[in-house]
Formats: sequence, structure tokens, C-alpha cells
Amino acid sequence: MSDVTVIHRGPDIVGESPRWNEADQRLYWTDIYLPAIRAYEPRSGRVQTWPMPESIGCFGFRAGGGLVAGTRTGFAFIDLERSRFDRFGPQLLADPNLRMNDGRVDPGGRFWAGSMIETLDRPVGKLFRLDPDGRVHEVVADLICPNGMAYSPDGRTMYRSDSRQDKVWAADFDPARGTFANTRVFYRNDMLEGRPDGAAVDVHGYYWIAYIQGWRVMRIAPDGTVDRVIGVPAQRPTAVTFGGPNLDTLFVTTATYPLPDELKSKQPLAGALFAIDVGVRGQIEPRFKG
Repeated sequence: MSDVTVIHRGPDIVGESPRWNEADQRLYWTDIYLPAIRAYEPRSGRVQTWPMPESIGCFGFRAGGGLVAGTRTGFAFIDLERSRFDRFGPQLLADPNLRMNDGRVDPGGRFWAGSMIETLDRPVGKLFRLDPDGRVHEVVADLICPNGMAYSPDGRTMYRSDSRQDKVWAADFDPARGTFANTRVFYRNDMLEGRPDGAAVDVHGYYWIAYIQGWRVMRIAPDGTVDRVIGVPAQRPTAVTFGGPNLDTLFVTTATYPLPDELKSKQPLAGALFAIDVGVRGQIEPRFKG
């Protein structure tokens, strides 16, 4: 059984989008509803927090420094050290009930982000692709809660899920063009497992996914079979990523929202950040080229 270590007790309201930055050897993640971005430095054990002016659902690292983010209203560039938050491009989400959720930089240096409705009751979410030249493309519609975006080691397979449609899809991806085809169901989960949330792919091409409501993370083989299940001491794990000097630590963010107080009292580690030694390495995060 893999040991689960508590890194930061938080608690986060909704910890999400953990990303390891190999340049400064720190793990970054967002607390969507605080709202804030946090960073954990393993060498010192220090956690730093930067308050944000609006919710950050996802982000990626920019090639020139700083972050590109999917926010409450659309896209923004963030410079944490200079406390700059610059919205840019079309602000896509004028409805206050919508926000960006999961997203990731693809192997070609584009940034993808999916929108969702807070009530989780209608398929009005969309998947957007932000190109380095600033153009935004609406790629997929009719989503409820887009999640689980990750890419195979060769960049030729794109994975994504919808937490309310209880499916993970795989598609053939073209890193040069940023397009995909042949979308098919990769894994269809049972709600007793929880619901599919944030994900990452290791160097062997296995898909690791957090199962919110399910107290677990899972490793799924490229053929769609379950390879490993690891329990975590929180009901609502939200996302996973690989990090550490050797990229062999699986970091797991979790959430307290919307647990009622009586359940929070029974889950003292809800909203914590965990680390698990899983014995395999992950991939370096691509950087947005814009």
C-alpha cells in the first residue's frame, strides 16, 4: 500500500490544478473559491499564497515566465512576483454562474480550458483552445463539468473527462495543429467509485485520475483497464500531478466544498494537499508559447 503524506493541511475550499514547475522546483496549485494560487517548496516545506481577484480554475506555465490561466470570466496572464493579473482576449463567460474549470497546456504549447456551470445541472460548458497568437477557438460544446485533461508521452493521445457525464474520453491528437479526432470512451466509471476529476499521465502512458466523492485516485492502463487504486483520507480528491526532483511523487489536491459541517468534522484532512510515492515518474509540463 502506498504511503500518503500530508504536505499542507490547508484547508483548501477547492484545491485544483496542481502543476510542478521544474524551473524553481515548486508545486503550484489553485484554491478556486478562496480565490488564491499557492506554491509548495519541498526543500524548505514553505507554502506561499497569492490572493487572486477572481476564481482561477486552471493554469499553465508560460515559456517567458509567469502563468496563463482560465478564470471566472475567461483568460488572464498572471505574474505572481509582480502581483499582476492581466485579463486579455475575449472575456468569454459573462454569466456569473459560469467559470473556467480544468485545463492544461498541450505538447504544442497551446492552452486548453473548459467552462462549467456552478449548478452542474446543464450541458452549457465548452472546451476552448487558446493559441500562442492569442486566438481563442471553441472546440467542444455541451459539457457540464469538463475535467481530466492530459496527454500521452508521445503527445498523440489527448484525454479529457466530464465529471457529470461519468466518462473519460481519449482522442487522437495532432501536436503540430492542436486538433484531435476519433474521440472514443476510454473509461466509463461507476458512480460508486466517485466521479472523474483532474488527471495526469505518467512516462509509461498510464492515466492517473482523482475520483471526487470516492476517497481515491486510480491508475488506468492505456487499454482502459484499472491498474491500481490508492485510497486517500479525504472524500473529495480533485486533481493529481507528478512532481519532486525526480518527478516521482504524485501530489493530490482535495476540497472541503460543499461538505456540510458534520462531515468536515469527520474529515480533518479534507482540503489538504497530499503526496504519494507511487514508484513511477511523470512528465514535465509543457509551457504555453504565448
